[in-house]
Amino acid sequence: MKKLLKTALVLFAGCFLIMLMLVSCKSKIAVVDASKKESIKSVNKTIENYYNNKNEFSTLYIKSSARYATEKQTQNVTAEIKIKKDEQILVSIRFLGITMAKASITPTKVSYYEKLNGTYYEGDFTGLSQFLGADLDFDKVQNIVLGRAMDNLKQGKYAETFADQVYRLDEVSDNNTKKSFYFDGNSFLVNKQEITQTKEERKIQVIYSNKKEFKEMTLPLTINIETYQKKGNAQIDLEYNTVNFNEELSFPYSVPNDYKRIIIK
Repeated sequence: MKKLLKTALVLFAGCFLIMLMLVSCKSKIAVVDASKKESIKSVNKTIENYYNNKNEFSTLYIKSSARYATEKQTQNVTAEIKIKKDEQILVSIRFLGITMAKASITPTKVSYYEKLNGTYYEGDFTGLSQFLGADLDFDKVQNIVLGRAMDNLKQGKYAETFADQVYRLDEVSDNNTKKSFYFDGNSFLVNKQEITQTKEERKIQVIYSNKKEFKEMTLPLTINIETYQKKGNAQIDLEYNTVNFNEELSFPYSVPNDYKRIIIK
């Protein structure tokens, strides 16, 4: 149970997606030469179509069921997610109706506490990024929860393939960390995004399904997060049961007085 709560909280804080990136892709990818004009034009068109999808709201409330599974255990909790667009994300993890962990995320600060061990963390994304060896920021966390591409695609370089009515953009980079984005061939909504770290033989993929169109945006109601590494695999399944846009929300967050602070060096 302790492992579940810690893992779920770190996931929503944005850290889980980097800490549990597991086994690298070993299959070769047939890609178009991104240096050619026609290829670049096609990539840019895919990115343009993706950003034409609506993403217009001020606040979002989500109540979700969450299932965490490994080869050794399976646990279920509920997660309440409140988003004030581009400003704050508040996540509460509950078990049997009791709040066991809470996270507050803003563009400048990451805070969370967990009840089982009576610990909390406060810091910025710089410290977390250095500790994890990967860049994190508020936008990445927000986009993952919303079923949108974690990166600003307009700032990257990609090679494109098209198969089975899915456009795939693979990041063109010499870095150890690689990213791939899969888009529905008709709607250009994100079906899946992957991160791999070749040297560490780690990989994570986030799969979006059961998409529902709202006035404000189309939101996936089912998110499956699958992670792979040498020491074992893990999966988190999220089901968005309640979704409300543009309501007046409060974002209460305070750490109990007797909790011990975690220091990341």
